[in-house]
Amino acid sequence: MFDHPSYDHHEGVHFFEDADSGLRAIIAVHSTARGPAAGGCRMWQYETGEQALRDALRLSQGMSFKNAMAGLPLGGGKAVIWGNSKTDKSPKLFEAFGRAIESLNGAYYTAEDVGVDTDDMAVVATQTKYVAGLDTGEAASGDPSPVTALGVYRGIKSCAKRVFGTDDLSGRTIAVQGVGSVGGYLCDHLAKEGARLYVCDIDEDELAKVCARTGATRIKTDEIYDVDAEIFSPNALGAVINRATLPRLKAKIIAGGANNQLASPDMDSALREAGILYAPDYVINGGGIINVAAEISGAYSRNWVIGKLNVLIDTLGEVLDDALQNNLPTNRVAERIARERISAAKNG
Repeated sequence: MFDHPSYDHHEGVHFFEDADSGLRAIIAVHSTARGPAAGGCRMWQYETGEQALRDALRLSQGMSFKNAMAGLPLGGGKAVIWGNSKTDKSPKLFEAFGRAIESLNGAYYTAEDVGVDTDDMAVVATQTKYVAGLDTGEAASGDPSPVTALGVYRGIKSCAKRVFGTDDLSGRTIAVQGVGSVGGYLCDHLAKEGARLYVCDIDEDELAKVCARTGATRIKTDEIYDVDAEIFSPNALGAVINRATLPRLKAKIIAGGANNQLASPDMDSALREAGILYAPDYVINGGGIINVAAEISGAYSRNWVIGKLNVLIDTLGEVLDDALQNNLPTNRVAERIARERISAAKNG
């Protein structure tokens, strides 16, 4: 465990199994230096337990960085449930997951992520108060995906201004990988501004809906990297930027809502050498956790959320400018800032 390549001095990694419901879950708490660990719950049909562990470790570390870069009083954590989100869900399973969260006594707050929705969180909330992303309740704000998408949209514009000299996306060709919760809302923003969209997703029904309302062109999932696009926006699962896909990309900007987009840390240098401006995922996609943080506070305020989002986009701009001026990978710049903020909280 301690020798795992994705282990980064995590404070706790918790494994849960409930035979009655079929729950197999991992909750990874990376840091609570800035506050209770917060991060969504992902349900995915992993091929092996090691893959589930790696995902939990990497995603929880990313949440620590994300919350620090967003200036939130939260640490980083993540939960993964090993199972098929289409066939394995049940009230019993999410009740068991809720009890697992409750056993951590507030060290970790959960919310929805890939494969998990607000209905599932409502079941979790019957067993623990450490849950956000709810549709009902005094501070409930519902699905945080629209705020995530708004932040990604504004982040893309910030990148475009630095690469193309203008943040006007009208007529820009953008390849969007994944049009689920975040990707779908993002396409709405981009289409409204007049961008030319090429999209893919494994969910054919959702893909058809997005194409119908935005006029996007559908592309096969394995061909999205080959689109002659100026901007590539990953909004599905992680590790999509790797040694095999990078040579296929024509884009000058990579900016999307997916977590852990880089397959390995060295890919940030490879992107810089290829002349591609990369928006670090845990900075550009921080809108959702800002929305969740407002809910966790117990007094949700849309104005507070937008104010924090404005600051986050400014922070992204500072990361991009630092990297461009000093010829550094953007991910390296962002990680340095995030670790400094976490360290200051730990030692303060």
